[in-house]
Amino acid sequence: MSDIQDLARRQEILEQRVAVVEDTLAIERLKSRYAQLVDQRYSKGAPVPEAQLAEIANALGELFTEDAVWDGGKALGVAEGREAIVERLRQPTLLFSWHYFLKPYIEVIGERATARWDLLSPCTTRDGKPHWMAGYEDDEYRKVQGEWLHQSMALKVAFLAPHETGWQKIFL
Repeated sequence: MSDIQDLARRQEILEQRVAVVEDTLAIERLKSRYAQLVDQRYSKGAPVPEAQLAEIANALGELFTEDAVWDGGKALGVAEGREAIVERLRQPTLLFSWHYFLKPYIEVIGERATARWDLLSPCTTRDGKPHWMAGYEDDEYRKVQGEWLHQSMALKVAFLAPHETGWQKIFL
C-alpha cells in the first residue's frame, strides 16, 4: 500500500470516528433539550397555564419522529406517534419535576442509535408531597434529514420514594 493510500485510509477512519463523536454530542443535546422542556411544564410548584403547556408540548413533539413511542411505564402510560406524545405531554402528572439524565451510554450505528440514561428526578406528586424518583430510560434514535430525533423512549422506575423517608422500597 502506498503512502497516499495509507493516508487516505487513515483520513477515512478519522472522519468516521469524528462523525460518531458529533452524532453522540447531538444526541446528548437532544436529551438535554427534552429534559429542559419537560421540566418547563412546571413553575412554582404547579403546572404552567394551558396555553404555555400546549406550546411546550408542541416543542417536545418536535424532538420525536412521526412514528415514535413514548413509554412512561405503568404509572405514566404509553403514547404512540408524535401527535399522541404531544397530547400526553400536555397533561402533567406532577406538580413539579426536575430531570437529571446521567451516565449516558450511547451507541451510534449509522443513522440509528441507542442509549441508556440513568434518571434522578426530585418531584412533587399531585398530593403535594415531595419525592425522589430514580430509574433509567432506554432510548432509540433515528437521524431524519440530518437531525437526530427520539424514535422510542422507555422509562423504568427503580424507586419513587417520599422525600422524608427515603428510598425504602427498590423496584429494580
